[in-house]
Amino acid sequence: MAIIINIDVMLAKRKMSVTELSERVGITMANLSILKNGKAKAIRLSTLEAICKALDCQPGDVLEYQSDDDTEAEAKA
Repeated sequence: MAIIINIDVMLAKRKMSVTELSERVGITMANLSILKNGKAKAIRLSTLEAICKALDCQPGDVLEYQSDDDTEAEAKA
């Protein structure tokens, strides 16, 4: 099971920098980088809410589920 974080995609769509998102959400650049790079083990709903508010999007725009089969197929390609 893999949860993909699409913050980079939403930042590009909104023409917003990582620094600006960090300031709007109120989290450090380091923690935002951990989220962006998919290394986070969890995300608080309040943080997800703040990200969605700052990016004017839905949680499903930021989070995406990929099954293990899809993840393995991408790794082989």
